[in-house]
Amino acid sequence: MYEQIAWLPLCAGVTAAGLVLGFLAFRRRGAAAGMRMTAWALLPVAAYLTGALQALWTIGATAVGFVTGLVLNPLVWAGVAVTGLAAVLFVVSGVLRGRKLSVGRKKKAPAEGPAIQPSANKPGAAAKPQPAVAAQKERKGDDDFSDIEDLLKRRGIS
Repeated sequence: MYEQIAWLPLCAGVTAAGLVLGFLAFRRRGAAAGMRMTAWALLPVAAYLTGALQALWTIGATAVGFVTGLVLNPLVWAGVAVTGLAAVLFVVSGVLRGRKLSVGRKKKAPAEGPAIQPSANKPGAAAKPQPAVAAQKERKGDDDFSDIEDLLKRRGIS
């Protein structure tokens, strides 16, 4: 099909029409608009002379063939539906996993650890409060970094 079209006269005609429009743009809207229109007008001839026109034709024909094959083929639509189902399943599984992780963190992560520790030597002996809990009870201020400081202290970072 590409060989059946006389490309040189077609490209030369489009370029000539663009040059006329570029001249009119130059007179009405100034030099910048005229030069921009002239640049666009020269592209068809440049595409023909460099051989890019045939590459563009091949790309366009392939894209049109793909789209018509997609639109008219029910098997392809089944593939599109399966792809959509897979995407929905990925999203839903991510949401469910995120909920599971957030619920697991709430259950597993105590705020400051146990408040009392039984004595290792004597079962049932009196318990002593942990130093981190005692320090938290002594601190009265509610500054913005208190939670971060507590986290760092629990991790052994000071």
